[in-house]
Amino acid sequence: MMTRSITRLLTLTLGLLLFAQAQAGQEDFGDYQVRWSVFPSTFLDPEVARANNLQRSRGIGIINISIMTESEHGQIRPVGGQVQGQVTNDIQQVNFLAFRRIQEGDAVYFITQYQHRPGDLMTFNITARPTGHNRDLPVRFSHTLFND
Repeated sequence: MMTRSITRLLTLTLGLLLFAQAQAGQEDFGDYQVRWSVFPSTFLDPEVARANNLQRSRGIGIINISIMTESEHGQIRPVGGQVQGQVTNDIQQVNFLAFRRIQEGDAVYFITQYQHRPGDLMTFNITARPTGHNRDLPVRFSHTLFND
């Protein structure tokens, strides 16, 4: 049972990483980078969504945020911290986003879901703060999802 849960989490992580690379967005803040991806919840396998308490629906999108830094050996690695934000639709309705921190081994990322209508331009205002860092890292980006 535990092996199956771990396999599901790894599948989610790999899936999120693939989406992040295919639709990568990032902003550089000197010592840190904030990376994000946005994709329809229907891209997730139903078992993976269930195992991670994520709802699959044509009107729900998923946001994946990672805070990265460069190690002393020059490798990019994820770091912990806090992420908060809000999303605004075409008619300026604002919804706050409740991010969940997920850690699997060395991987750390923050995910949340949001509701959208097909074709709506959604604007995200996200604030990330790495653990031990005294400054917020604000990012703003827009994205439109369509039903699959």
